[in-house]
Amino acid sequence: MVGIDVPEPKSKCSDPNCPFHGDLPLRGQILEGTVVSDKAERTVTVERSFYKFIRKYERYEKRKSKIKAHKPDCIDVRVGDTVKIAECRPLSKTKNFVVVEVKGEE
Repeated sequence: MVGIDVPEPKSKCSDPNCPFHGDLPLRGQILEGTVVSDKAERTVTVERSFYKFIRKYERYEKRKSKIKAHKPDCIDVRVGDTVKIAECRPLSKTKNFVVVEVKGEE
């Protein structure tokens, strides 16, 4: 339904920015990360870790980035959950992603 292979949430919502029950199109990247903050209304902060190769030293360094993502009302997310987020159109100055699936607690 939303263009990616994720199960649809059991509960319904009336959020217009929900990819399942609203009319928000998804495009681009699909990332996984851990929720580190859910203090803002309908927004979660997702932290993802990755390795970057440093050519001069021929080594990898561990890096992490924090991404703000929209949390639709039909998806229940808490701090510590591993989530899958998908890129969408800009929803605000810093939000370009939306939570599409909760993988579970870490």
